[in-house]
Amino acid sequence: MNVIIFGPPGAGKGTQAINIVKKFNLYQVSTGDLLRREVKDKTVIGKDIEKIISKGDFATDEIVNDLIEKIVFDTEKKNKLIFDGYPRSLSQAKNLDALLKKSNQKIDFIFFLNVKKETIINRIEKRSLLENRADDNLTTILRRYDTYMETTKPVLDFYSDNTNFYEIDGSEEIAEIFNKIEQILSV
Repeated sequence: MNVIIFGPPGAGKGTQAINIVKKFNLYQVSTGDLLRREVKDKTVIGKDIEKIISKGDFATDEIVNDLIEKIVFDTEKKNKLIFDGYPRSLSQAKNLDALLKKSNQKIDFIFFLNVKKETIINRIEKRSLLENRADDNLTTILRRYDTYMETTKPVLDFYSDNTNFYEIDGSEEIAEIFNKIEQILSV
């Protein structure tokens, strides 16, 4: 099964993706993790990514799509993917559909963790204290939230008509959210 999990930065996508991975033996495709790994490894693309995210912007579709393509065509991960933070734009969504079609796969479930801006700010401020992530300062948080909501609305519209699209209140406790997701995936 392949799953997409949407939500603004700080919505808990990563946490829920980890829970889903453990329960259903899937492979988590976190664009944030992929991008941070490139930065950490100081690759050429990583240096470009670092400049982009330090301003609170998102990596370009070309950068992200190249990283995603390698994973989609990995035979060990076929039909075992959970996309966490991807697709973020309509062009990424269309790219993902094309990649999946080419690799004889599809998206089985789509989740949107809907969370208010105030809740996101509180969560990310706490996470920033615990993890000390460079992309977690308040100015960057607000810019990333606004950018996410602007760019992702067309993607949500693109997927929301699908019968496998589920909107979940992401302000609930982690266990409650996972319980709802687990019930849907277990059907």
